[in-house]
Amino acid sequence: MQSSVSIRELDLNFGSVPVLKQLSLEVQDGEFLVLLGSSGCGKSTLLNCIAGLLDITDGQIFIKGNNVTWSEPSERGIGMVFQSYALYPQMTVEGNLSFGLKNAKMPKAEIKERVARAAKILQIEALLKRKPGALSGGQRQRVAIGRALVREVDVFLFDEPLSNLDAKLRTDLRVELKRLHQKLKNTMIYVTHDQIEALTLADRIAIMREGVIQQLGTPNDIYRFPQTKYVADFIGSPAMNFIEGELRDGVVYAQDSQFSMQDYEFIDTPKNGSVWFGIRPEHVLVGDAVNHARHKESVLVDIVEPMGADTLVLTHLFDSPFRVRLDGQFTVAAGDTLPIGISTAACSLFDRETEERL
Repeated sequence: MQSSVSIRELDLNFGSVPVLKQLSLEVQDGEFLVLLGSSGCGKSTLLNCIAGLLDITDGQIFIKGNNVTWSEPSERGIGMVFQSYALYPQMTVEGNLSFGLKNAKMPKAEIKERVARAAKILQIEALLKRKPGALSGGQRQRVAIGRALVREVDVFLFDEPLSNLDAKLRTDLRVELKRLHQKLKNTMIYVTHDQIEALTLADRIAIMREGVIQQLGTPNDIYRFPQTKYVADFIGSPAMNFIEGELRDGVVYAQDSQFSMQDYEFIDTPKNGSVWFGIRPEHVLVGDAVNHARHKESVLVDIVEPMGADTLVLTHLFDSPFRVRLDGQFTVAAGDTLPIGISTAACSLFDRETEERL
């Protein structure tokens, strides 16, 4: 399959400070790719390089097979949606949607047809005569998306488009974006720091840190098999539990306990040494499931956080903070002793020095 966007050994420096470092990435035609990471990791910078808003230091960028490394943004065949709506307040919704097309001297009939099609897809037909001041935040963001949509481009770039919205509206528009992608089947590259957005929207996720892609994979691969401790810690809410241990001949020793790793899928023949032993709160076994666990422990419940469908328990295991996610109907109180089971097949092991998956 031909790549829709190809980034090859891209470097970007701000003065003497390297921001993106030898970054290569292939985005497939029709793919929804999410660039995910904390603030300052380089994800928006990378998006701006693809859009042509920043001049790169070295490397090449191809869109639909064309080398656009030094092309103007208008020549790249991309549509961009920003965090801020950036709508013209004095124009109606229809005026905002058609403004770029009019500047491009497009025939009036085609402008009218494109605006009508975008308005129908985004369900804003009843808003065309309103001005931005009379719209809600979600409606304004729909108009901002529509302004990119009317250009009928091959690649859409989204720079945290939902971050200014309240939680419920973010959820609603997230569904709309997924539906939009399924309908249009265009290539979409989406920047966010919100892991829930990434996991629910993406075909693949690229997790970035300090200008480097730490891991590129499907949401399930990144959740189940994080390749670094950073990725494991970043994906998942609440975050993965980590216990310090020593790996010796296929067994992890943590204080007075031993974890046989015979059910664990090692990437390579494991070397003995210091490790991080990680398990997600939702993978900790409780109740009747403990009876079937290979490894059993008991923890003292410190804090209970009821969250409706789930209940989160905060405790300690081997002097390390430890969280357990329970069913919302599970009865537990602070001060209780909670028996737990740990299945090493659901765990992750990371080298203490390199923090890479074993």
